[in-house]
Amino acid sequence: MLLFQKRFHAGLVDGRTTLTFRRWQKPHVKPGGRYRVHPIGVVEVDAVEQVPLSTVTDRAARSAGFTSLAEFTTWLEALAPVTPDTRLYRVSLRHVGDGDRVSLALEDQLSSADVEALTDRLRRLDARGRWTRKTLALIDRHPRTAASKLAKQVRRETEPFKVDVRKLKKLGLTVSFEVGYELSPRARAFLERRSRW
Repeated sequence: MLLFQKRFHAGLVDGRTTLTFRRWQKPHVKPGGRYRVHPIGVVEVDAVEQVPLSTVTDRAARSAGFTSLAEFTTWLEALAPVTPDTRLYRVSLRHVGDGDRVSLALEDQLSSADVEALTDRLRRLDARGRWTRKTLALIDRHPRTAASKLAKQVRRETEPFKVDVRKLKKLGLTVSFEVGYELSPRARAFLERRSRW
């Protein structure tokens, strides 16, 4: 996830906000990465570079959702003292919609009842052949890999494979990207609690 104050959400969604500046010790995102911004969807990072505050222009500050460089600097100073040499990570990004994600997928605080309910649903999906655990494991080993390549590894046709992954997505266990899938935080929490079903 990538956190933004609510004030920046509208600009991210409509494309006015294409930059963010962060005072990280090390980069927390990478070019090409897609990050959930609750509740507006997903942003994709295009570039990350470390720059001194002195190089940030008024135009860049506006692209980061501020009205001016002065407002941006005041906002930074409210977090911690700054100088012209203060190092910032300049992150170029863009909103890419909801990322075909299910909000349930982000819920990783599972009760015992949640774990049992998921176990029961997966057992029912496996009634005609055990595929759910194998599919989750495959996605975990090969994140963001095209469905056609994943299907080939388990000797399945692509479309039926994608249909099954969508069943897992409805349970909040997978996350879809433009190419491929990843296990959701919910799936990882479930797998930590349940080794068999």
